[in-house]
Amino acid sequence: QVQLVESGGGLVQAGGSLRLSCAASGRALRQYVMGWFRQAPGKEREYVSAINWSVANTHYADSVRGRFTIARDNAKNTVYLQMTSLKLEDTAVYYCAAALGSWPRPSLEYKYWGQGTQVTVSS
Repeated sequence: QVQLVESGGGLVQAGGSLRLSCAASGRALRQYVMGWFRQAPGKEREYVSAINWSVANTHYADSVRGRFTIARDNAKNTVYLQMTSLKLEDTAVYYCAAALGSWPRPSLEYKYWGQGTQVTVSS
């Protein structure tokens, strides 16, 4: 069982930056890949990025590559999503998720989910 708690969402102007955090707890965390997803109103949930705990291999969706950076702090069991050059279309609820696996990718079965944090980008 893994528990995930996101924080750091808010309102930001287009072109601005925001950092999301995901605090993870539970057994055998290092066996999981940590992912970020987002869901905008009226749209399906969309994969954003993922990372593994061990060597911090990362993977990004094309829509955010070069603007978002995922990182982890093993000592704090926390995963971060640094978002820069934010666009209006980045507005969504952002979710942290965990999947058993070793290599970060969107096709893993993300079994555990946080409650989400709202990110709103204004013009």
